[in-house]
Amino acid sequence: MFVRIVKMSFHPEKIEEFLANFNEKKQDIRNSSGCNLLELYRDKTNPNIFFTYSYWEDEQDLENYRNSDLFKSIWAKTKILFNDKPFAWSVDKTVSLP
Repeated sequence: MFVRIVKMSFHPEKIEEFLANFNEKKQDIRNSSGCNLLELYRDKTNPNIFFTYSYWEDEQDLENYRNSDLFKSIWAKTKILFNDKPFAWSVDKTVSLP
């Protein structure tokens, strides 16, 4: 399993549009094959910045999602709201303390 982290920065007047779309599609994303967890975070010092954390069984599951019609429709609506380039990382969790 690995974690996909995506940092996104939005025009302030577009944040509600992003949140509405995310809330509408979050369960569909979470129900994608191989997705075990989906979280959305908002930066405490810059409210225009959001992070998604998604946990995937393997890289092929993420790639299948990224090539799906679901992702393409979400991304088309999301990328036009950005005020900066998004960044994404795929990381392996090495330690987790409950």
